Amino acid sequence: MADKITLTQSVTALKGVGSKVAERLEKLGINQIQDLLFHLPLRYQDRTRLQPMGTLRLHQEVLVEGTVKLSQIKFGRRRSLLCHIGDGTGSLVLRFFHFSNTQLQQLAQGVRVRCFGEVRNGPSSLEMVHPEYQVIADDKVVPVDAELTPIYPTTEGLHQLSFRKLIKQALALLNDESLPELVIEQAKLNAVAHYSLVEALHFVHQPPPDVDVQLLLDKRHPTQRRLAYEELLAHHLSMRKVKAQAQQHAAPVLKGDGDYRQQLLQQLPFPLTNAQQRVVAEILTDIAQAIPMQRLVQGDVGSGKTVVAAMAVLEAVSAGYQAVMMAPTELLADQHLQTFKTWLEPLGLQVGWCVGKQTASERRQVLTDLSDGKIQVAVGTHALFQDEVTFNKLGLVVIDEQHRFGVHQRLALRDKGKGADSFPHQLVMTATPIPRTLAMTAYADLNVSVIDELPPGRIPVTTVVLPDTRRAEIVQRVDVACQQNRQVYWVCTLIEESEHLQCQAAEDAAIELQEALPDLRIALVHGRMKSAEKEQVMQQFKAGNIDLLVATTVIEVGVDVPNASLMIIENAERLGLAQLHQLRGRVGRGSVQSHCVLMYKSPLSENGQARLRCLRDTNDGFAIAQRDLELRGPGEVLGTRQTGLPQFRVADVMQDQDLINVMPPAADHLLASSPDLSEQLIARWFGHKIDFGQV
Repeated sequence: MADKITLTQSVTALKGVGSKVAERLEKLGINQIQDLLFHLPLRYQDRTRLQPMGTLRLHQEVLVEGTVKLSQIKFGRRRSLLCHIGDGTGSLVLRFFHFSNTQLQQLAQGVRVRCFGEVRNGPSSLEMVHPEYQVIADDKVVPVDAELTPIYPTTEGLHQLSFRKLIKQALALLNDESLPELVIEQAKLNAVAHYSLVEALHFVHQPPPDVDVQLLLDKRHPTQRRLAYEELLAHHLSMRKVKAQAQQHAAPVLKGDGDYRQQLLQQLPFPLTNAQQRVVAEILTDIAQAIPMQRLVQGDVGSGKTVVAAMAVLEAVSAGYQAVMMAPTELLADQHLQTFKTWLEPLGLQVGWCVGKQTASERRQVLTDLSDGKIQVAVGTHALFQDEVTFNKLGLVVIDEQHRFGVHQRLALRDKGKGADSFPHQLVMTATPIPRTLAMTAYADLNVSVIDELPPGRIPVTTVVLPDTRRAEIVQRVDVACQQNRQVYWVCTLIEESEHLQCQAAEDAAIELQEALPDLRIALVHGRMKSAEKEQVMQQFKAGNIDLLVATTVIEVGVDVPNASLMIIENAERLGLAQLHQLRGRVGRGSVQSHCVLMYKSPLSENGQARLRCLRDTNDGFAIAQRDLELRGPGEVLGTRQTGLPQFRVADVMQDQDLINVMPPAADHLLASSPDLSEQLIARWFGHKIDFGQV
């Protein structure tokens, strides 16, 4: 008797899987038979009933059956075959751009045909383009499908049909013994708990025809939630594993005498807020341990993250180590450099600078000073990643605006300071507040600190929302502000991602404003200018030699100009909430009341209205981020490509917030009761995706 096939065997054990197919499956991360079971449908097609043509709506995917009234070849820019069919309740055109003479004969007048496809708007009626179809003999009764048709994520050369066949084979091998079952603890998750894993998998791969189709399509069916629970738990466990792995490395113990910190506090013109003191204490506790700190500090625009970073840097230096501060742009790095020089040079410390635009001799000098330890604190951009950069004794890495750097870049910099047996501590900062559930998934390997109060004396920015029909009034307002010796930002945004068009728009706006306000000193800054030019303009603006700065969104992260108290954002409806909030944070940095005008083009969509209203009503970055998440979804908010936010198969960070919230206790329970199952879970859902040795 042949050996029984098990789920952990290679897919090649299945009928129809030779080396070619196995290779294609591997591209999708499918190696073992069980990987097929967890390769879940993206969506479903309903071929379980025929839809009358008179009831069709745009963008529906439907099964219809009718008689061909007329077939014709239409000659235009592209030759196409148009086939008009009707079923007594309505009619539809089938359009084929690629067709043969055989098809022309097949689809002749009077033939009965059954088709499946998406309903679209045609020039004269509703149509389907290249539908799947079969010709049906007049006297024949052809049954419809008994269950919904799953559509799987696939790759070139693997058809949906072959996928369904393979998954059918895998499902036949599935029984309660073949996959360890997870006990779901939380009573309040009974909607999830009353399905076993085996039932849930059978259901999502072969949903019965009487299922609530909408619930399935919205990924809200209890079987999908049962799988989402397990996927989120696997992800949470994998992040814990990453964290545990990181803590197996050693790190230098950074415990200085606190002198430098005291000196800095004495020279600062302001006391630290309670929130800043709390976060500094959390960091100092971390870096005094012999395991690498992995901490994310979130603080709203203007909450004083830089001084918190400076306290950590001083502790590292005081303990005899070097520290490095890295920013995503030269502009921002330069600002940190100036701030650090002002604060640290009076304490007798040397601050160095490492960016792409240095001359060869400057760079040689910096490299020498870094490797022999003369520079105690380095500030720079991506240039710090380069191979020739070596440190003498790197103890702490601070990364600003974390979401601009991928996880791998963070690790590359950490590896720079890798001694024989130790890693530097890492402090990651962001001014983009991240809603809690999102932070729990995207940054579960980091400890999170939040600076949740603004320094005293910061007056919240007043925000108004105006249509661009009132542009003349707004220009007038700019004039008044500049006459009172205030400075103004005018930000141009464009739908087109094209940088060229953005710059063009900014150039046009600058010319137009200069004509309207001939007495003002107006300058322009945009993404196509060379870094040096940009910096020069920004420095001039900072020095007060420019009244009105016309800019594209390049200024979103950046320069601190306390005298700038008015910002106009054109076409504000085109930007996400977080970006608008970041831009608005460029004003309101001095002691005078600042204003932000969000100018929009009518008509505004409901979503656009909701976004601008939210911005007008609150200055709280966390409330704004939560709203942004609801309106745009997690990938947009974090810029998924960069963050390494996992691409979940069933779970949805927005819809499954209730599940995310119970993950920490669920993981505790699982690790206490059956630790070996946690390994199986991770392998089952993420086996091929996470390289733990690397994190």
